[in-house]
Amino acid sequence: MLEAYFRPLELSFLNEEQALPYDALGNHVRMYHSEGHFPDFEGAKIAIIGIGEERGSVSNKGCSKGADAIREKFYRLKLHQNPQSIIDLGNLKVGHSLEDTYAAIATVVSELLPLKVIPVVLGGSQDVTYGHYCGYKKLEQIINIVSVDSRFDLGKPEDPCNSDTFLGKIILEQPNYLFNFSNIGYQTYFVGTESVQLMNKLFFETYRIGQIRTDITEAEPIVRNADLLTFDMGAIRQSDAPGNAMASPNGFYGEEACQVMMYAGLSDKLSGLGIYEYNPMLDREGQTAHLIAQMIWYFAEGIGNRKADAPLTNQQNYITYRVAISDLENEITFIKSMKSDRWWMKLPVELSKNRYMNQHLMPCSYKDYQQACSDEVPERWWSAFHKLT
Repeated sequence: MLEAYFRPLELSFLNEEQALPYDALGNHVRMYHSEGHFPDFEGAKIAIIGIGEERGSVSNKGCSKGADAIREKFYRLKLHQNPQSIIDLGNLKVGHSLEDTYAAIATVVSELLPLKVIPVVLGGSQDVTYGHYCGYKKLEQIINIVSVDSRFDLGKPEDPCNSDTFLGKIILEQPNYLFNFSNIGYQTYFVGTESVQLMNKLFFETYRIGQIRTDITEAEPIVRNADLLTFDMGAIRQSDAPGNAMASPNGFYGEEACQVMMYAGLSDKLSGLGIYEYNPMLDREGQTAHLIAQMIWYFAEGIGNRKADAPLTNQQNYITYRVAISDLENEITFIKSMKSDRWWMKLPVELSKNRYMNQHLMPCSYKDYQQACSDEVPERWWSAFHKLT
């Protein structure tokens, strides 16, 4: 029973001196606030999970205290969608060892996913992403991970799992259930040449901060291809999110972070979210906690506006375009949803291994279609093609 994995919340921020407005989220979200009152999952779409785990933090001690600080800001906001779709399971009990915590979050995630409830993990260091990934692994589900991060967090094969190495551990895991990894917002001066070369060799997608900030809408198909989105708050510039030991002068603006979260919520595919590395000890007047609260708000708004237009569910809702390219033996098929104007590319399924059959449709943008019409193979099509062959 999942209740055994959690501690009830101490709702000190709901006292009479700080009474919440009647329409605030805190008055409507079902929370685990006392023993024996664990929320049920009926009608739930989002399950908030706090994690006070920082033993895997390399240089951000204090991030274990982040979850409740975020809640204090989040539950004062007013959601336009149905707030009853959100439940709060409380704070996960930290394991005797770091590996025990990973195992606990993996168990919780593997229980929530079949219920179509999205775990939203808050607080702690980003290596908790490894435990989240293991939840999909327990279900033997092939997944795509998107990380919003200024760094790659690869490390070396012999390194223990921590906030700087968790991605390398996921990549080396056997059996492996990671099909694709995409990084959004890496900053070149924080990433070594060897790491970039390894990403290219693995046909993973990496996007520099300048690429995404030039046109933030290009982040949409990247996020739409994710099953799990992991967000390092160090990817946001220090002026907007000072509550992180690794924050730097450059990075995403707060509005851009919220836009990415809206894209994540709108994605019919995305089933897991983690926001990590928030350190309340370094925050200024709760500014970073307030930003994270708004990011979650946008994510919930996106979920409430999902179009359920995963391709091929109803042929009448889509337009198909076929583009012949001189360097390819076969043409590329593009699919456009008339409900949302979103685009996909069809990959050569006959060349794929059976375990990758659900990867045959690749989210893309109108720019990819224009590129194909100019007789150029879109880069993201090439990357996926090489992984399937």
